[in-house]
Order: sequence, then C-alpha cells, then structure tokens
Amino acid sequence: MSKLAEAIAALEAKAEARISNGLSRYGIVTADRVIGVPMGSIQKVGKALGRDHELAAALWESRVYEGRLLSTYVDDPALVTPDQMDRWVRDFDNWATCDTLCFALFDRTAHAFDMVDRWAEDEAEFVKRAAFALLASLALHDKKREDEAFLSRFPLIEKAAGDERNFVKKGVSWALRAIGGRKSETLGAAAREVAERMAASTDKSARWVGKDAERAFEKKKTRPGN
Repeated sequence: MSKLAEAIAALEAKAEARISNGLSRYGIVTADRVIGVPMGSIQKVGKALGRDHELAAALWESRVYEGRLLSTYVDDPALVTPDQMDRWVRDFDNWATCDTLCFALFDRTAHAFDMVDRWAEDEAEFVKRAAFALLASLALHDKKREDEAFLSRFPLIEKAAGDERNFVKKGVSWALRAIGGRKSETLGAAAREVAERMAASTDKSARWVGKDAERAFEKKKTRPGN
C-alpha cells in the first residue's frame, strides 16, 4: 500500500458521520470528497505520519477534504515554495481549508509576508481571504517579528476592508484584531486608530470591520488582568 493510501485509510478509520453531515452548518462547502473526520483526529494522524513533503503533495492532489487538511500537518515548512503556495491557494474553495493552511503551515514558511502582499490584491475570494488569514496567523505566532512588519500592512487592511464579501471582510477583521492583540503598545494603538477610522466610514463593509475590531479590543481591555 502506498503512503497516500495508508494516510487516507488512517483518516477513514476515524470517520464520523456527524462531521460530514455538519460541515455546511459551519459554512464549509467544498467540491472535494469528504470523509468526515474531526480536526483533532486529523492532527493525530498527521503527528503519527511525521513530516513528509512528498506525501503532503500527494494528499493535496487527492482532492479529499480531510487529506488536504492533513497535508498541513505533514508538509515541511522549510520545503514549501512560493510556487506551491500560489498553486494551493488557487484550489481553496472554503474558509476551513484556507484558514488551516495559513494558520498551521504557510505562516511557518520564509515566504509568508511576501505572500500576504501578493494575495491581498487578488480578486479571487479565498485567495484574498488567505492574505489576511495569513497575516492574522503571523500576528499570533511570529512573536519575534518587529512591529514595522505589521505597521506597514495596515494600508492593505484598510484597502481590503471595503470588500463586501463575507469571507474576505471577516479575514480582514481577523488580521486587524490579531495585530492589535500583540504585546506591543505601538501596534495596539495603531490598530485601534485604524478600527476607529473604519468604524466611522461611510462604506458598509469597512464600517463592519472597524466595529467588529473595536468590540474585540474593548472586550480585551475589560478582561481581568488587562
């Protein structure tokens, strides 16, 4: 049995009907084959398989929804190229695949910030969402990054905030909230300023993003210990 066949069989062994039946309830609609495996089980399969760049590529090409999620946990970030990221992002057809790849693989590559800049101007819905899901993931995970890397990308956030598509504007809000939540007074103040400006915008989508971020910042401020 090939490594790909073994990986798919491992996923099939953990299938639960409630998962596949419930995807649409969470706005996850995909043209891929769906097995129905909880994310925790996918991660356990990935841990058992270990890093394998070739297997990750085969899993992606399988067009199995869970196989594509599994590729996140078996691929080697050091071997992921910009070309691969561009190819895979064009296959995104739902927010879960988009966010999982950005949150657990793409943000660990050396090309992450460059891809944020490239995808932020793209008109494809999930490519554009990927730009901001990736920026949010970097804000959450790249603890040593200097503030300037995030400050310089506020213009991308403000420009994209006017995109009324639900998955895009939610990705933009996520990025703004994640940057504002870093342990940096400079970034926190800048993010709040951007949110306030957008909350007062005449553009409906930008206004939603601004107010969504403002609510998150206010909630964080009122938590014990903050």
